[in-house]
Amino acid sequence: MFQKGEFIIYASRGVCEITDISTINISGMNREKLYYFLRPVNDRDAKIFIPVESDKNRMRSILTEEEAQALIDSIPQIGCLWIADEKQREYSYRQAVNGCDCREWVGILKTLWKRNRERQARGKKETAMDKKYFRIAEDNLYTELSVSLKLDQKQVKEYVARRMEQTEEETVPV
Repeated sequence: MFQKGEFIIYASRGVCEITDISTINISGMNREKLYYFLRPVNDRDAKIFIPVESDKNRMRSILTEEEAQALIDSIPQIGCLWIADEKQREYSYRQAVNGCDCREWVGILKTLWKRNRERQARGKKETAMDKKYFRIAEDNLYTELSVSLKLDQKQVKEYVARRMEQTEEETVPV
């Protein structure tokens, strides 16, 4: 069980702070159950209520400072998540951003970062789907790393970008 004040990852909402663990007094909700009251770090006005006994694989503790550094160090070895079929690719991206695996977020970022560079070199624009999933993966990853490493997101973004540039060339279709 998570504790009040703890930062966690919750599905595609990214880093959230547990502001309370209590029963809830909203009509239609089970007033006997305990709920986590979550506040997303990137949307301080939002409130999320999750039953304590919910599907725990959609929630996890944020990375420790050591785990965050190890993840960044491993970026060059993390592969791209390229799938040729557009519908299957979108499904794969959706599963990755709704999951809690930050290595998959890195895979999305690497894939779309390379794809966008290649598209720009050919005079093409970024697709709406690429833009959407890049933004979600970027928000989730950079927020988690900034909390774990106690850095602001701009510093994290620059740090991660440097590691991505060290990646061995792996081509991605445009």
